[in-house]
Amino acid sequence: MVMCRSKPALEPRDISDHVTSVSSLLIGREPSGSHVGFFFYPAPLLTPVIELPRLVSITPEGGGMKSQSSSVGQMSGRRVGFCLSDKKRRRMKLDAFVEFCVGSGVEVVEIDLTQPLGPQGPFDIIVHKLSDVIVEAEHDSQSQQLLSNFESYLSAHPHTVLLDPLPAMTQLLDRFASYRIMTKLHNSLRDWRICSPPYLEIHNAGDLSSIQQSLKTQGLSFPLICKTRVAHGSLSHEMSLIFSAGSLADVHPPCVLQSFVNHGAVLHKVFVVGDRFFCVERPSLKNFPPGPCDRETIFFNSHQVSKPESSSDLTALDEQMPCLPPPSSEAVAALVKELRLQLGMALFGVDVIINMQTHTLTVIDINIFPGYEGVPQFFSSLVSHIKSVLDKPTPGGPRAGDSPGVAAGDG
Repeated sequence: MVMCRSKPALEPRDISDHVTSVSSLLIGREPSGSHVGFFFYPAPLLTPVIELPRLVSITPEGGGMKSQSSSVGQMSGRRVGFCLSDKKRRRMKLDAFVEFCVGSGVEVVEIDLTQPLGPQGPFDIIVHKLSDVIVEAEHDSQSQQLLSNFESYLSAHPHTVLLDPLPAMTQLLDRFASYRIMTKLHNSLRDWRICSPPYLEIHNAGDLSSIQQSLKTQGLSFPLICKTRVAHGSLSHEMSLIFSAGSLADVHPPCVLQSFVNHGAVLHKVFVVGDRFFCVERPSLKNFPPGPCDRETIFFNSHQVSKPESSSDLTALDEQMPCLPPPSSEAVAALVKELRLQLGMALFGVDVIINMQTHTLTVIDINIFPGYEGVPQFFSSLVSHIKSVLDKPTPGGPRAGDSPGVAAGDG
């Protein structure tokens, strides 16, 4: 199932309360100019813990621009590139995107963060995923320098749009911050019966002694899903299912505990590109009896479980289990609209499930710049979004959708 709905451009709310210390290095910018850029940065600059992209040229063959009409309209003079790890580059099929851009009037440009950025610009928009650098900058001086260079370029070019704002992205790297946002959905989307499961933040090992009382206070119930605090990198997919208080020793802070909700082993991944969204169905964890039991903790990789081709005992349902209806497009549209307001972002994903008992639409995670697997319209939607940002009228001031201190690109 794939659904698409268009909605009006949204203005981002102030997200200053949600960003971490790294974000203080980053300054939001308003758009202008005439180029589009994406970043590449080489792996040797950082420690091996985080995989960083190597410098790859993705300029379209032929050099010149093709001025012709297409489904996304003409974008003559736009220059585009990507800041992606090799793994992300392959998942997104970046080479195919380059070919698509040639026919759409977009020039793809590489930017080397290890070199002065000024001579490589100017750029209308910088589309990036600097998650690796943001995470590593907490303890790595070379990564801190990359961010500092990036800030310097933005300071010298204050009319560059960022997709997406670095402070906005930073909050989604921290599940403590993103889950607080998810919790607010219960009130703001009450009419749509949208919510998120109760959760508990475990900051350090000292919290473990009082964890059982905290679970009762916060309204959590077994089974519980345990997830790492940092929502980035391969370790962020390593999770566990905890079935009793006796197994809480398997918890490794910092992490979050979230009540497991039976949902018929179906995950709905919502991919957002500007004012459009797409729903893709994926396998998920099977149902488990509610309440504590003496079952041992199950450790699993969420990425492996939710792959389209996944075949696992963890996703196998009883054949007599009734199928749940998919989420309504209207409810998902309301969810996306609210999250765009809360996050101030244009490129993100939302993992939602349908509660087997209440049929409530339940949000369980939010993701930065996802892979968009199963969304054939991603390329055209991304180019259309870039065009919509750059084509906004700017009579005597910032473009519509911009917020002071945040370069959101209408997010």
